[in-house]
Amino acid sequence: MLLENYLVLSPEVEAALKQGKPVVAMESTIISHGMPYPQNVETALNCERICRENGAVPATCAIIGGKLCAGLTPEQIDYLGKEGLKVTKASRRDIPLLLSKGMDGATTVAATMIVAALAGISVFATGGIGGVHRGAQTTMDISADLEELAKTPVCVVCAGAKSILDLGLTLEYLETKGVPVIGYKTSELPAFFTRKSGYKLQWCIEDPKDIAAAITTAKAIGYKGGMLVTNPIPEEYSMDEKVINKAIDDAVNEAEMNGIKGKDITPFLLDKIKNITDGRSLESNIALVYNNVRLAASIASNL
Repeated sequence: MLLENYLVLSPEVEAALKQGKPVVAMESTIISHGMPYPQNVETALNCERICRENGAVPATCAIIGGKLCAGLTPEQIDYLGKEGLKVTKASRRDIPLLLSKGMDGATTVAATMIVAALAGISVFATGGIGGVHRGAQTTMDISADLEELAKTPVCVVCAGAKSILDLGLTLEYLETKGVPVIGYKTSELPAFFTRKSGYKLQWCIEDPKDIAAAITTAKAIGYKGGMLVTNPIPEEYSMDEKVINKAIDDAVNEAEMNGIKGKDITPFLLDKIKNITDGRSLESNIALVYNNVRLAASIASNL
């Protein structure tokens, strides 16, 4: 069957792509699994507003009724927000089954990259990517996001890998897979809730135009993989490193004691960290997402 039987672009996104206007993809797992209702819906709609204010068309991605959707209506976003954890957290492995069964799915970073690439969208804004989990030497728990970055030509703008992960091994994995990792105005990998991690980056770029030029060059030479742009959380929302690291350690220990693994571990840890920090981590999470949308819109506008 033809791809058009499964891929649905909103009228706004379709028109923008045909006219060569800048478009920014956004994920939907942050709506269903990342935050409580109604903050999740408010955040998603604000992301779309910020994207438009910065000169780009937002394309929030999800699987609705067995269709890969690039660009959602406010009603669809509200539906995902209200359904929350009832909606399947969809990564690459889930897409064929969700489509064939006509089901709904909230797209992770990996799945959103796939939808974006199929739609012809080159830039994607998210909060933080998945990565190599702590203890992966024995569990082999490595996010599909990293594999997707190695093979799908989409530039992902994030605040680094989530600090609940093993950041050093995540960087090593990306290097092995040949994924360019760029620090936007930083030579150090941001750690999601904090601006620094202690891990140095090969590339520091100060101007979104230069990032856009790298994307264009990658397309010109037929580069197969994606690109990761790490954008530090705004200074005023950056959390105290000792406080957040203790919260993460406590949450990780509780997850281990309760046998929580796989795709359930990230939402569990983020919820625990939110409770431990009295909600400050959620406020920081929202701020860094908005910051990434602004940068992604600027990059897309320079393509």
